[in-house]
Amino acid sequence: MKIQREYYLQQLIERRENGLVKVICGLRRCGKSYLLFQIYLDYLRGEGVDDDHIIQIALDDDQCSDLRNPDNLSAFVRSKIADRSSLYYLFIDEIQYAISKKEMNNRDKPVRLYSVLNGLMRLGNVDIYVTGSNSKMLSTDILTEFRGRGDKVELHPLSFAEVYSHLGGDRAQVYEDYALFGGMPMVYAKPNAQAKSIYLADLFQEVYFKDIQERNDVLLPNVLEELTDVLCSNVGSLTNVSKLQRAIQSANHSSVNDATIADYLKYLTESFLFKCSKRYDVKGKRYFEYPSKYYCADLGLRNVRLNFRQQEESHIMENIIYNELVSRGYAVDVGVVKLNETDVAGKRHQNNCEIDFVINCGMKRYYIQTALMLPDAEKTRQELRPLLGVRDMFRKVLITKTSARPWLDENGILRLGIYDFLLDDKLLDM
Repeated sequence: MKIQREYYLQQLIERRENGLVKVICGLRRCGKSYLLFQIYLDYLRGEGVDDDHIIQIALDDDQCSDLRNPDNLSAFVRSKIADRSSLYYLFIDEIQYAISKKEMNNRDKPVRLYSVLNGLMRLGNVDIYVTGSNSKMLSTDILTEFRGRGDKVELHPLSFAEVYSHLGGDRAQVYEDYALFGGMPMVYAKPNAQAKSIYLADLFQEVYFKDIQERNDVLLPNVLEELTDVLCSNVGSLTNVSKLQRAIQSANHSSVNDATIADYLKYLTESFLFKCSKRYDVKGKRYFEYPSKYYCADLGLRNVRLNFRQQEESHIMENIIYNELVSRGYAVDVGVVKLNETDVAGKRHQNNCEIDFVINCGMKRYYIQTALMLPDAEKTRQELRPLLGVRDMFRKVLITKTSARPWLDENGILRLGIYDFLLDDKLLDM
């Protein structure tokens, strides 16, 4: 199975030879290695780059175990650069293997690794690309240490559009399969639902949990798993550390403190399994410290953790839309708008109304509400109420699970069906 991932390939092409270390990060097994070592490699070859000018290192391969030492890595790469007058491309897969456990546990920074990569950049004829599966060590810190010489590309599981381009057929049926099994690339190489489920379950248990436990010396793996289940069960619901602590303590019938929950929550987000969306006061133009919402990076992983028991369509659709917006490069918040309203007794009240998503990219902003369906005028009024309460000139959007064509209503609100929204990233600006 070959899906080209054109959006991410274009990001690498635009960053080619820009003098920065390209840091390709994201959830394990979402296709980072394939993007770099297959898709981008084929592109470079098509551009006339010779194989002997492409240095490929997979640090998760046991044959490269000695290169996990930064000094050995530096010596090996330099030995491959035979011609200082021509350009070389360096691909390093799973760079976190060159970071010691002590460094990974935040007791120290991987200064030697950063020095090696900085030194290779200073040669002037090496274009560097690295992949990794930990956001703390491979985005925040690495970009800080490079002082503007790091360039992050975050890869996500397959989007609905990418899956549909591969499968084709009825959009509604592909959507239902996508909502059930998600977008991990290897899922769509499996022959049936049982094989898909087994693959996803093994990923969670044998890859993600083991990786998190070993990297962070997790002392309470049962608490980590229970926290994961609670987050999966409550996607798109407001929560905070204290609320999660109470839920875990109740489920485990044992004491666990807030600090442990906060640490484990950080591990789950740093591994890209979950993303956090903060609440934003639209009129007050400020963020609330808590509560926040958490979304699963992949719904197939979420569903298999819950044994496919909880299939709340509205929450699943909301999670799909959230992932789509993030993958398109938007910063995504939960909106809160305060409305002054009169009740049936004629009394004035101030009510906090939620807007599902407030998204920003550069100078652009959009307000988005989602709903499975609008069966009557009252339901429509409820969904539109928060959008109409925002008085600025940015685009307001309502997405429903329909095949209706895009249209602008009398309030200037853009109405979109879910399939059109997922398949056309230009529709928000129609």
